[in-house]
This record gives sequence, structure tokens and C-alpha cells, in this order.
Amino acid sequence: MYTNPPTTSLASPGPIEVRLSQSVEDGARAFTAAFRIGRDAGCAVCIRNEFVSRVHAEVAPEPGGWRIRDLNSSNGIYWHGQRVDNVLITASERVRLGIDGPELSFHVQQPLPAPPRQAPPRAAAPPPPPPRAAAPAPPVPPWPPTPPPHDPVRPQPAGSSPPGKDLEQYVKRYFQAPVEGEVVGQHTQFIRTAFAEIQTKQKEAHSKQKRTLLIAIGVLALVGIVIAGYAYHLQVQARHQREIARNLFYAMKSVDVEIADAERQALNNPDKQAGLAAVNKYEARRKAIQTNYDQFLATLRIYDPKTTEQHRLILRVARIFGEGELDMPADFESEVVRYIKYWQSTGRYARDVRSAQEQGFTRSIPEALLNHGLPVQFFYLAMQESDFEPYRSGPITRKGYAKGMWQFIPETGVKYGLHLGPLVDLPRADPADERDHADKATDAATRYIQMLYSTDAQASGMLVMACYNWGEDQVLPLVRSMPLNPGQRNFWRLLADHRSQIPKETYDYVFYIVSAAVIGENPRLFGFDFDNPLDNSR
Repeated sequence: MYTNPPTTSLASPGPIEVRLSQSVEDGARAFTAAFRIGRDAGCAVCIRNEFVSRVHAEVAPEPGGWRIRDLNSSNGIYWHGQRVDNVLITASERVRLGIDGPELSFHVQQPLPAPPRQAPPRAAAPPPPPPRAAAPAPPVPPWPPTPPPHDPVRPQPAGSSPPGKDLEQYVKRYFQAPVEGEVVGQHTQFIRTAFAEIQTKQKEAHSKQKRTLLIAIGVLALVGIVIAGYAYHLQVQARHQREIARNLFYAMKSVDVEIADAERQALNNPDKQAGLAAVNKYEARRKAIQTNYDQFLATLRIYDPKTTEQHRLILRVARIFGEGELDMPADFESEVVRYIKYWQSTGRYARDVRSAQEQGFTRSIPEALLNHGLPVQFFYLAMQESDFEPYRSGPITRKGYAKGMWQFIPETGVKYGLHLGPLVDLPRADPADERDHADKATDAATRYIQMLYSTDAQASGMLVMACYNWGEDQVLPLVRSMPLNPGQRNFWRLLADHRSQIPKETYDYVFYIVSAAVIGENPRLFGFDFDNPLDNSR
């Protein structure tokens, strides 16, 4: 331990004042004799503090000042931040009990100078010399004192412990595990017991937290498994429902084929009542299937109200033309929207609708289609073929000129009962050619469409369009290469299996008709200033 250097003065010190540096209200206490400092009530300076030992230090006078000595306390005494064994107080000092304990201020009062001594009178002796003047009292040092100017940071003397070492010893003394046979004071034992209790509680709290965390993790894992299982169950259920709905749709389309065939036969059957009874039986069966199918679509939220009306219209028109909503290709909607923009970019759509209305075609064409059990939206096939011009002559083909509103070539016109006129080989209107007669051509066209719809097209309206445009001899080999059932013979399958073999003219033809039908369901949604032109035909 460090000890401050002894003083060279041998004068007896004056009284010493002691004050707690952080306690002003207690005032200073003065001592003229040795006294002790500690936590014990028997100490002259009793300080109740956990860093103060029962008998911590002793302060005693000696020549030149007062010396405070550490009485082997647990926390020691500190002077200028260093632990020391003793400190000689000659004027004013501050000493701390323990590294973080209370700080005491000491101040030594200076003794009064002794009066001059007089020699006894002698006879015949010369007069005594005048008395010597008393030495002036040393000046009172400033409070609080500062370290000597020549040594602002006192070097650590040999044999003393560095502050870090003291802290390490402090930790070992109070917080290390007890050593067998070690004798410690009551204060130290109290701190160790409290620390052990804190450690025990911390371990218990940590164990509890760990158990709680493990339980929470287990519960979350279980919840995650349940959620994942439920999500998987929903996914499997949704796939199963979609498969059931898909089967119902194509069962419904099979009935459509039977209805169309029954209606075609009923028109040629002298017993009209028997033919109508067969049609009614199929229609009742179809209605029951459709009800179940619509319920599955509602469960699967295919026509979700949160989607756009445009999206729902495209789905509805695809279904009207005999294609299933659940199997619609991913890019079909975007293609329809592209062709809708073509219609919007010109005045053709509004002009054609106005022309059809003026000529009565918005009534007569849907009526003819309904009489043959066909969707009224085939009205837009005539729009694409001729813009509703009854005397339209098309370009020359290898089989002659296509004529009339439905653009029959001569061969197909004759097949469906139309008489050809003398101008058959010229691109001119011919009053004698029944292809130029709107009513007769419409009847022939609906019978032709019905035949395709109920046989090779398998109730796929879009396959009917492709066949009508492409020609029976060219498209039918591809169509007939697909299995004869609506689930495997439809426009979706034609696109998937034979897209590269479909001419661009036919591809455009189908999408122009479909997009025109979508617009027709709600023209105002697409920027037109009129309502559905077929509203009065249903």
C-alpha cells in the first residue's frame, strides 16, 4: 500500500476537523485526540454505509500533523484515487472510505504561537535584549486541496496495487464462491449471501423464461402445423371442387350438343310435339347441371365482385360461346382486351350497330338464332363478315365469290338451300342470288352454325367461328383429330395443340367477334354512348 511521505516538521498539530463531504447539514466535528471511524456505534465518527467496515480507520495526532490509518478494512481507504495504508494530514485532505464509499474532508487547525520566554532579573547585569518577534503563521491552504503542483498525477509507488487490481480484488472478495475455511466479516458475508440470492433468482427467472420460450415456440410450431395443414386441406378441397365444377361444365356442354341435335331433328320431324318433348327433357337436365355448376363457381369465387366488371364480362362471354371459365388460358383475357381497343380506335363498331338497328337486324338475327337454340351473340359474326351489308361481295376464292351479309361461297350456299343468281361469278349485287337476301341468308346461316355447333364443334361457339371462317375442308381435319367430347374438343385445346397451324386471319376473326360480344354486353363501360343492342332480343 502507498503511504504519503512523512513531514519534516516536528511541531504538535492543532485540532482536526472532520466532515462528510456530501453532508453539509451535519457540520464539522473537531478532535484533539485520536479517534476511530467506522460503522460500529462505538466509533467516534459513525457512518452507516455498506462500504464502511465496523472499525474502518483510525486518526491519531503525531508530530507534524494527523495520520489516518486503514485498520485492515474490507474496502480500504483512498487518497487521490489510489488505495493507501495511511495518509498524513498536515493541512486539508480528502479521504474516501472504499472506492465508491463516503468521502471525508479533514482540516488541521494551526496551533497558536507560544509566548516568548523571559530570563529572571540579575543584579548588575546588562538589560536583556529585546524579545524576538514571533514567526508569522503559515498561510491556510485552499479548500479543497489540490495535489502538489510538481506532481499533479502522483506516480504509483512501488508495492502499491493499481486501481484495476483493486477492483479485481473487490470483485473476488465479495462475489467469488466461498473458499473452505475462509473467515470473513459480517458485512462481507451479507454481501455474498445477497449476491448468491440474486444469482439464484436470476437462474430461476432464466429457467422460467426458457421454459416459457420453449412452450411458446412449441405452441407456435403447433399452430403453424395446424395452419399449414388446414391450408393444404383447403387447397386440396379447392382442387377437388374445381375438378368437380370442370366435369359439370363439360357434362352441361354434352347436353348442349344433344339439345342442338334434338332441335335440328325436330325441325325436320313431322311430329313436332315429339321433337319438342325431347328438347324439353334435355333442357331440364341441363338446367339442373347448370345450377350445381353455378354453385361451385360461387364457392370458388370465380366471379368475385372484387374483380373488375370487364374481367367478369370476358368470363361470361367465353362461357356463352361454350368455353369453360376454369380452363381459360392465362393470356386469353389480355388478347380480348387488345381487340377491344381495336374496336374503340375506329367508328366501325358504333356505325355497324346503328346500321343493324336501322335495318331491323338487331331483332331478326337474334330471333333466328334463338329458334335454332343458339347464343344470340352469333349476331356479331355477321358484323365481322359484312358490317351488316346485305349486298356485300367478298374477295375471290378458289371456290368463287363470297356474297351477302353472311358471306356464303357458292358451294355452301347451295348446300343450305340458297339459289344462286346469274351474276354468281361477278363481284356485284345480284337480286336473283338468295345469298343477297338478308332473311333467307340468315336462316341458312343459323342452320349452318347449328350443324357445326351440334356436331364437329361439340357446342364450342369459338370452334364454330374458326370453322365458318377457315372453311370446312381445311379446319375440320384439325378439329376431328381431337377426341369427340366437349372436354377435349374446344377452342382452348385448338389453341394449345394447333396454334401454329391457325392462320392469322382466322385468329383475328375469332377474337374480333368475341371482343365485339364483350363490348355488346355493356357498351357504355367501354366508352360507347348506347346500351346493349341485343337487350330486346332475350
